[in-house]
Amino acid sequence: MPREWDARTYDSLPLPHLGWGVRALGRLPLRGDERVLDAGCGTGRDTEGLLNRLPYGRVVAVDGSVRMLDQLRERLTGRLDRIEVVHADLTKPLPFDGEVDAVFSVAAFHWIDDHAALFAALASRMRSCARLVAECGGEGNIASVNAAVADVLDGDGVDGGGDGGAGGDPSPFAGVEDTRARLAAAGFTDIDVTLRPAPARFERGAQLESFLATVILGARLDGMAESERGPFVTAVAARLAEPVVDYVRLEFSAMRA
Repeated sequence: MPREWDARTYDSLPLPHLGWGVRALGRLPLRGDERVLDAGCGTGRDTEGLLNRLPYGRVVAVDGSVRMLDQLRERLTGRLDRIEVVHADLTKPLPFDGEVDAVFSVAAFHWIDDHAALFAALASRMRSCARLVAECGGEGNIASVNAAVADVLDGDGVDGGGDGGAGGDPSPFAGVEDTRARLAAAGFTDIDVTLRPAPARFERGAQLESFLATVILGARLDGMAESERGPFVTAVAARLAEPVVDYVRLEFSAMRA
């Protein structure tokens, strides 16, 4: 099941995701009148940019978190007439009518274990020759944070709990060749996949720890006693040589055959 998020705190953070969204949106060719699926739309930051590229079009905004979608509605009040807001699991049949002309996604797919099912679900709702443009955590993503988590657990005997998501017990981040193969198996062609290092620097202390707790360690913290969460995050942050999250982005595009 998709996990819930602290959407308000997430939206208040200095997210490197903003730059990733601008970069991904720049790779999506649009006339301006299409119907586009924002897959894993979160709080709607990138949905807003997508709407600006679609003055005569519509967005189908899909996410597995009710809180994220509530925050999206609040953010985009006044523009909801051009947005179909859908709460759904992206690996299951998507509960909206019709097909879309394109699919766009930023910083979402690495939270999904089954990329084969994900790509098949997306392809089933895309018209012929529709374009998929996405980016997410890729092979090597947040290696230093995961090493810090392992060090804390090994050294302090903390029961970290959690069962998924980056910084918890994540599924291996996808690489170039496995992503290319899964897209092809789902019926995509004209496939382009790359990995790009994208380290993000924060201020030591509250800013770094809030980012770690909300964006990276949330799935693990969900399984911990409340009294253990703060000390655990502080310990992980202290083990990072620099206040830097070593992101590696998997960027890809493909066409629905």
